[in-house]
Amino acid sequence: MAVQRVYNFNAGPSVLPREVMEQVAAEFADYHGLGYGLAEASHRSKEFEEVIHAAEANTRKLMGIPDDYAVLFLQGGASLQFAMVPMNLAVAGKPMLYADTGSWSAAAIKEAKLFGDVKVVYDGKASNFSVIGDVGEWQIDQNAAYMYVCSNNTIEGTEYHFFPDAGSVPLIADMSSDIMSCVVDVSKFGMIFAGAQKNLGPAGVTLVIMKKDLAARVGAKVPSMLKYSTHIDKESLYNTPPCIAIYMVRLVTDWLIKLGGLSAIQKINEAKSDALYGAIDGSDFYRGTAEAADRSRMNVTFRLPTEALEETFGAQAKKAGLVGLKGHRNVGGMRASIYNAMPMEGVSSLIDFMHEFETKNR
Repeated sequence: MAVQRVYNFNAGPSVLPREVMEQVAAEFADYHGLGYGLAEASHRSKEFEEVIHAAEANTRKLMGIPDDYAVLFLQGGASLQFAMVPMNLAVAGKPMLYADTGSWSAAAIKEAKLFGDVKVVYDGKASNFSVIGDVGEWQIDQNAAYMYVCSNNTIEGTEYHFFPDAGSVPLIADMSSDIMSCVVDVSKFGMIFAGAQKNLGPAGVTLVIMKKDLAARVGAKVPSMLKYSTHIDKESLYNTPPCIAIYMVRLVTDWLIKLGGLSAIQKINEAKSDALYGAIDGSDFYRGTAEAADRSRMNVTFRLPTEALEETFGAQAKKAGLVGLKGHRNVGGMRASIYNAMPMEGVSSLIDFMHEFETKNR
């Protein structure tokens, strides 16, 4: 029996390109005539070697990554990076600078405090993290070990549209929820990391892009598995990697290249978010929760007049084939995550549903 395809607005794990999912299904049990699937193949095999090299090459091509940067495929999600960053990059006697723009940067700050002196250069708590503001006003100590930001806040629905100029201080960015959604100058960062499960593939692999010389900072007492230098030296094969997740990153990046790269997907993402925010702003029934200048293109957060209406909205939207619209449990409301793989048709269907729901429930 045919299964009805829905529009998946979940925040992560989230929507993947339909053609990628179909290719994975076709190749899962018999990868390129092997007679068995890639999930059964050795990570030292020539078949997987081709996959991981292609995933790296695609990533370098799409993001314009300079040669002095390593591209790694690690495990543990972004949450492990919250600890690995200070473990590897803290410098005795130097503060670690953090911008607190939401729940995930707050989690990173908590981990960093285990490894040294943390200074918060921006604290968004007073606005309930609805504003990032002018990053040019931040005081960035040039004696700092590094400066850390979370580029997109999935829970609160804000995103950096401009990054701070950190000068000689390495800028570290958690880009888990907007990686490859727009053009970014990698050379402005010391390190970028991202869990795959929003824009790159399934959960299980974490992309790390970092200047190779930063990896030399690590102390001798950091365990081998938690050293970036270990994974650079072993080309992400120090231990058995998440082979299927990396394979799917390869396919998703193939798809992005075929679309025209990051400049092309950026235009698509801007059109989607502009249309959805236009529907919210054009109504007094819906209310966006993030400051207009700092709104996320990936996670559109909004409220209805009452929580009861929000419950009804979510339930009826699901029946209409629009799933995953409930806001994060910590903040409530609604959230439409419109990552790269969400087609404009899905956003248009949501807008049509919003208009219809408003008409019936005023």
